[in-house]
Amino acid sequence: MAIETTRFDIQDHIGSPESQAAYLEAALEDGDPGLIAAAIGDIARARGATQFAKESGLSRETIYKVFRPGGNPTIGTVAKAARVLGLRLTLAPIPDSH
Repeated sequence: MAIETTRFDIQDHIGSPESQAAYLEAALEDGDPGLIAAAIGDIARARGATQFAKESGLSRETIYKVFRPGGNPTIGTVAKAARVLGLRLTLAPIPDSH
């Protein structure tokens, strides 16, 4: 008996601001910079890359280039993207990290 699979597309699951925030929070908790960049890119595309580019002041090419797995955005680029998402960058201590 063959296993039937369906194609997974994150865009089908991050349509609301709440789901986008939860998705980004999960990526941030993981701590992998490539995963964080890819999550921001997924959210940018879910919101519409053209509109996201306009609001962030970043070009569409930049969004597609740096916010993907293996992308390497600068902290300034991440800050601009966060602002568009209604977020700000903060640092917090890791509980019980000695």
